[in-house]
Amino acid sequence: MSFQPPYKYIDADSLASLLKDPKTKEKLVVVDVRDDDFEGGNIKGAINVPSSNFENKVADLVKALQHKDKIVLHCALSQQRGPKAARIYSEAKQADTQKADSALEGNELGISQEIYVLRDGFGGFGPKFKSDLDLVENWDEEAWQYR
Repeated sequence: MSFQPPYKYIDADSLASLLKDPKTKEKLVVVDVRDDDFEGGNIKGAINVPSSNFENKVADLVKALQHKDKIVLHCALSQQRGPKAARIYSEAKQADTQKADSALEGNELGISQEIYVLRDGFGGFGPKFKSDLDLVENWDEEAWQYR
């Protein structure tokens, strides 16, 4: 039996397509868990919840995002912080859904969500789409010369 993480990976091109489609864009949210390295550019409209504070904020995040179909989490490279945040989010979402179900509150928080980690993180997405103002904002070329 092999371990299956509670999330899938999505590549930069697939995420860009989803963000460009008005129908999917409104049901999707990007959560950027970079800390100080958030400076220098981000995916347009991304919510920054620094990894250093993610566990303290995850319950509020689950509640705030309960009506979204797709949640995409990432950090700089999505090797450590992004996948860890996706796991924590998934566990908090599952616990919240079970709590709502056991309290007979219906399926209010039980909306099925697809949880993704952006493969290669913003380090893969940003440089590729930095010229597309519909996808990347606050790009600082100088900041990226040293990363």
